[in-house]
Amino acid sequence: MITLYGIPNCDTVKRARAWLDEQGLAYQFHDYKKQGVPAQRLPGWMAELGWDKVLNRAGTTWRKLDDATKAGVTDAASAAALMAAQPSVIKRPVVEWDDGRLSLGFSPELFASHAPR
Repeated sequence: MITLYGIPNCDTVKRARAWLDEQGLAYQFHDYKKQGVPAQRLPGWMAELGWDKVLNRAGTTWRKLDDATKAGVTDAASAAALMAAQPSVIKRPVVEWDDGRLSLGFSPELFASHAPR
C-alpha cells in the first residue's frame, strides 16, 4: 500500500493526492496535523533521503522560526527534534511506495517513475 505523508491543506499534497486518484492508485494518507510525525519512520526518511532535504528550509514554517531555533539545526538529531515538534517543516509529501522506495515532493514525472505499473 502506498502511504502519503503530509498536511491536507498543502497545495503540493493536494496535487499529489489528485494525481494518485487520477491514476486509480490506492493509498493511505497520514495527516501530520492529526496523527503527528511517525517517530519510527522519520530516522529512515532522513537516512535515505538526507535530513537536509527532508527539512524544508524554503517553507513558511521555517521562515517564521526565530533565528536561535534555525541556528540550532545543525545535524540529523537537531533536525529530527524540530521536525517532530513542528511537522510543517517537513518537505511534503513524503511517499512510501508499495515497493518500499521513498520519494520527497511532487511532480507528475517523479510519481510516474515510482508508481506501480
